[in-house]
Amino acid sequence: MKRVIIAGSGNAALCAGIAAIEQGASVVLLEKADEAMAGGNTKYTAGAMRFAYSSGDDLMPLLKDPDDPKLSLTDFGSYTQEKFAADLLGFNAGRPLSEEQKALVKDSYETVKWLASHEVKFQPIYARQSFEKEGRHVFWGGLTLASDNEGVGLFDQELAAFKRLGGEIRYDCAVTQLLSKEGVITGVQTSSGETLRADAVILACGGFEASESLRQKHIGPNWDKAKVRGTPHNTGDGLVMARAQGAAEYGLYAGCHATPMDLYMKNFGNLDLPPGERKKYRKICYFLGVMLNARGERFVDEGINFRNYTYAQFGAAIMDQPEHFAWQIFDAKVFDLLYDEYRFHDAHFVQADTLPELIALLDGVDKDAAAQTLEAYNAAVRSDVPFDPTVLDGKGTQGLTLAKSNWAQTLSRGPFRAYPVTGGITFTYGGLKVDDTGAVLAKNGAPIAGLFACGELVGGVFFNGYPGGSGLTSGAVFGRRSGMGAAS
Repeated sequence: MKRVIIAGSGNAALCAGIAAIEQGASVVLLEKADEAMAGGNTKYTAGAMRFAYSSGDDLMPLLKDPDDPKLSLTDFGSYTQEKFAADLLGFNAGRPLSEEQKALVKDSYETVKWLASHEVKFQPIYARQSFEKEGRHVFWGGLTLASDNEGVGLFDQELAAFKRLGGEIRYDCAVTQLLSKEGVITGVQTSSGETLRADAVILACGGFEASESLRQKHIGPNWDKAKVRGTPHNTGDGLVMARAQGAAEYGLYAGCHATPMDLYMKNFGNLDLPPGERKKYRKICYFLGVMLNARGERFVDEGINFRNYTYAQFGAAIMDQPEHFAWQIFDAKVFDLLYDEYRFHDAHFVQADTLPELIALLDGVDKDAAAQTLEAYNAAVRSDVPFDPTVLDGKGTQGLTLAKSNWAQTLSRGPFRAYPVTGGITFTYGGLKVDDTGAVLAKNGAPIAGLFACGELVGGVFFNGYPGGSGLTSGAVFGRRSGMGAAS
């Protein structure tokens, strides 16, 4: 029986472990964190997975409750492989689809279906991905399902599946060094000083988003100030260890997943909160209002696309603004459409009965410029197109240098609210090059015998942004692939 060691315990690591055991291997996961903090970034996510599907019928085998009567009033639409590929291509800044992206698209549905076969089940994301229209729940944006209890639930379900198959997990046990002999990886050294031998090692221990120095080095000098909205343990350890074995860097190291977050959020997702509440520091309803920077200017087209296609880019855009913050501004017309995180008990905002009174409360903003920006915006909103949040409604602005393309409504009904936000980094895009078995490639293009990688450590999957829900799917797809490869 082959022995496989996996560094990490998040979604990608657990998928790798399940797949390796299926192939007959003995598997141990070594987790840097204690038991409460295990799971990497997975616990901090909303648990949503993006995958290609032909119709709602494809979703039924994945559901925790396929007999829910609400399903008969739900329009899931379809999300084809062609649409998934086009969505990824839209974030590539002119690059063709990478081989990694093609694999993600092709294997997405089968991988989620495989997880469901291990009793990892999902439920429709009614609250965030659908709007009610003519008595039906209409899904938008190609993202339909999430794990019950979000990222925490996904971790719990995958860990249970891993343990049912006989997998072992050790906490407070970081991998600190890869051991090799004559170019073959033979095991690991751990933080306790223990030497563990293995036939294969899978690195599934995340990117470098929790390292201020690596963020500054690879992403830019402003990025030491970003809020880290995930685990404090993803400090680039796997990248450093793999490079020491001659692994090639691959992917866009200057790229990352960044989300608009509450300006006053603590680093690492506020660990005094239950994991399921940490996501509530996100502020991703900007498409229902406008965002202003310190100069009192709009700096993105808030309605250019559905928010699950733009939030990763807009989080990064906020970091490029003066003082690295912005204000999201809404009027009473949309309060009932704002997500729960805007009503979260620790959500920071200011409120006023009139727009001039609200502007006076915007700390750090050029008040005169903000007034001019909002006056010009209100005057530019088209009144001849109806507002419809379930589609790209074309209700935009006319005559502005920076348009708002969809969902543009005047800021005209009090009270008015403004939420201060900054950029929160979730994961990094630069990583390692792997082959179609998940084996890590050296600089000469040859596999490093016995070394595999998955999750954030796989470079070439994302570049200038990504459609929401793709990150967990990528972890599952490449995790499963690496587990099969390591055990074969």
